[in-house]
Amino acid sequence: MRALLTAGALSLAFTLFLTPLFIKLFHKLQWGQFIRDDGPKTHHAKRGTATMGGIVLIVGVLFGYFIGTMTADEPPTASGLLVLFMMVGLGLVGFVDDFLKTRKQRSLGLGGWAKIAGQVIVAGVFAVLALQFPNEAGAVPASTHVSFVRELPINFMVLGTYLGVAVFIVWICFIVTATSNGVNVTDGLDGLAAGASILSIGAFVVIGFWQFNQSCFSAELDKVDAYKCYGVRDPLDLAIIAAAIAGALIGFLWWNTSPAQIFMGDTGSLALGGALAALAILSQTELLLVLVGGLFVIETGSVIVQRAYFKVTRGKRIFLMSPVHHHFELKGWEEITVVVRFWIIGGLLVAAGVGTFYLEWLSS
Repeated sequence: MRALLTAGALSLAFTLFLTPLFIKLFHKLQWGQFIRDDGPKTHHAKRGTATMGGIVLIVGVLFGYFIGTMTADEPPTASGLLVLFMMVGLGLVGFVDDFLKTRKQRSLGLGGWAKIAGQVIVAGVFAVLALQFPNEAGAVPASTHVSFVRELPINFMVLGTYLGVAVFIVWICFIVTATSNGVNVTDGLDGLAAGASILSIGAFVVIGFWQFNQSCFSAELDKVDAYKCYGVRDPLDLAIIAAAIAGALIGFLWWNTSPAQIFMGDTGSLALGGALAALAILSQTELLLVLVGGLFVIETGSVIVQRAYFKVTRGKRIFLMSPVHHHFELKGWEEITVVVRFWIIGGLLVAAGVGTFYLEWLSS
C-alpha cells in the first residue's frame, strides 16, 4: 500500500512542478503544435503550443514507479516492467510521429500504415515476453485465455502450441492497436484525453488492489475464498504502476487543461493507450476495456461510422466532423463544455466497468 501511494504522489509531484521547465525547453526546441486548417477555427489560436508532453508523462511515471517501489521495498515485477515496456515503446512510436509533424509543419507525421506497423511491433514483442518469466508457482504475466473480468473458457492454446501462440499474439496486437488509437483520436481538446485517461487507468488501481487482496497465490485464502480468487500474476504491482500513471496525469492536467500550455501529442496518447491495454491484458480484464475505456470506444466508433457512411453515401456525413467531440464544437458548444461532459460520460462508463468487476466477485 505504501508503494502505491508513494508512486502516485511522486509521479504527480514530478509532472505538476517540472512541466513548466519542459514547456520552456520544448519552445526552445521549436516543438510547437501544428493546427489543421479544416478543423474548428477556435483551434488556430493553439498553433505553436508546446507539444510532445508525453515525454513529461513517461519520465514522471518512471520516476514515481521506480522510486516508489524501491523506498517501499516492493521490487519491480515482470508484469510492471512489461507495462512500462509497452508505454515507452508506443511513446517512441508517437515521438517519431510528433517529431516529423513539428519538423515538416504539417498534420501528418508517420503514415497511417507506418504508425500501425510500429504499434504492432511493440505489441508483438510484448505478447511474446508476457508468456515468459514464470514465478515460483509457474504463472507467467499474461494468460492465453480470453478474459472479461477473469478468464473465460476460451483458450488459444487448444489450437496447439505454435498456432495458439500465434493467434494470441494477433489478439494482443489487436487490443493494443485499438486501444492506443482510441486514446489518440480522443486527444483533440484541451485536457480531454488526460482527464479520461485518469478515470480509466485509475480503475486499474482499484481492480489491481482488489485482485491482490483476493489473490489465488495468497497463503491466507480459505476454502470459500478459493472459489473467488484471481489468478493474476502481479496484481499489486499493476495497481502501483496504474497509480503512478494516474498521478502523473493529474499533475500534467494542471498544465494541459484549457487553455492548454502543453499538449501530450501522439507521444503521450499512444503511450497511455498502450499502458491501458497492457494493464487490461495482464490483469485478465481485456474485454472489460469496452466499459472502462468506453469513451475511447465512442470516439473511435464515431470516426469509423463517419468514414463508412461517407463512402457508402458518396460524400454525405453523419457528424459535422469526426471524432465526435469536434462535431459538438462545430455545433457551438464551448470547448470546456465538451470536455467536462465527455469526462462525465467517461466516468459513468468507468463506474459501470468497476461495478461489473465487483458484482462478478459478489456473485461468484
